[in-house]
Amino acid sequence: MATLITIYSFLVVCLMTSFIKSKEKTTKAFKVAGRALLKTAPSLLSVLGIVGLTLGTLTPETISNLVGREAGFFATVVAAVLGAITLIPSLVAFPLAGSLLRSGATVMTISAFVTTLVMVGIVTAPMEIKILGKKFTLLRNGFGFLAALSIAGIMGVIL
Repeated sequence: MATLITIYSFLVVCLMTSFIKSKEKTTKAFKVAGRALLKTAPSLLSVLGIVGLTLGTLTPETISNLVGREAGFFATVVAAVLGAITLIPSLVAFPLAGSLLRSGATVMTISAFVTTLVMVGIVTAPMEIKILGKKFTLLRNGFGFLAALSIAGIMGVIL
């Protein structure tokens, strides 16, 4: 809570400083930001809808059944795919990873899940393609997925 208060206080101070320094530029920046928000709102809302549906269907128990110790390397690939598809904030992902680890998932599997969760975004790809281009998005997500599997393999060997 203290972190949020600090961040928002800093934001208010910066905004007031900007407004005092140049009312016109600050107003113009708000108008540009507002137009950008309206332009990306449909994509953002569809992403939020998909995320809500995904989180509603994939409970921690379901994920744990898919990525348990018995599944072997297949579990790591499944976890990587689930991480790439779902969009979960870090504040939820790390406790989820801890509960999956306690439920019997392997370190390698959890590493694949968390790493793809952070580095790969299938759900956000349409919006990313619109903003950054198809080639960049596909390359970034593909290399991110391969890097996540490599990291998971290294974590499996080390731990």
